[in-house]
Amino acid sequence: MNFNSFKTVIFLGLLTGILLGIGYLFGPYGLIIGFIFALLMNFVSYFYSDKIVLWMYKAKLAEKSKYPELHELVSEIAKLANIPKPKVYIVTSANPNAFATGRNPKHAAVAVTTGIMELLDKEELKGVIAHEISHVKNRDILVATIAATIAGVISFVGAMARWSTILGGGDDDNGGGLLGLLVLGIITPIMAFLIQMAISRSREYLADESAAKILKDSKGLSSALKKLESGVKEHPFTNESSAGASLFIVNPFSWKGFMSMLSTHPSTDDRIKRLNSMKF
Repeated sequence: MNFNSFKTVIFLGLLTGILLGIGYLFGPYGLIIGFIFALLMNFVSYFYSDKIVLWMYKAKLAEKSKYPELHELVSEIAKLANIPKPKVYIVTSANPNAFATGRNPKHAAVAVTTGIMELLDKEELKGVIAHEISHVKNRDILVATIAATIAGVISFVGAMARWSTILGGGDDDNGGGLLGLLVLGIITPIMAFLIQMAISRSREYLADESAAKILKDSKGLSSALKKLESGVKEHPFTNESSAGASLFIVNPFSWKGFMSMLSTHPSTDDRIKRLNSMKF
């Protein structure tokens, strides 16, 4: 297990620990209701998120006759990664970006924007596609769904605690009094959200690393990330939804400094440094 996989396990363990702690403080019934609700919501998300995301960004199947080089790159990299070739989609947007979706390698799709195809050369695009195929191979949709389910339960119970406080709850037999309700209602959901974002960032690092190992070269992806960071600033999303921003290889809504804790993506500079330090 490499370091980024280990971090994911630790973060998932922390989320689970918070959930168990809530169960101890708040009692099992709220957790059971929240768990069922979150499980149903994420079950739908897990099985249908690919269709929803592709529809949301108006992605169209890439015709082989029109995009032969793109199909060739996806086929080549999927073969190197030892997974079935994902379906290939095109998003008409000047924003240079790409994303992968699908619950497992047999039900996967890779989408690229027209902007990224115009901006990157073949080796850079190859690195980007390897990154997206790594997400598929590493089953990151499954990991994200597990994290979202646990975080969803915590948020649900947190909302119940906030309402209990507003409506005058808070005796010592119900969650440790007012202080306990405040911790449940405010602090634990924030902690869960931050851990969920940390999991997302660790999976981005892992996809970068996996892509470089698949290609036995990190230069293409490293160069691509540098171009993409500038490109998304020049051509930001306009009417597109930001709901799926975490799926893209570069997040156009990323923040710096302390606020980067709230981002689903690591800083591009840090990603490039890590890629450049890899040895083959």
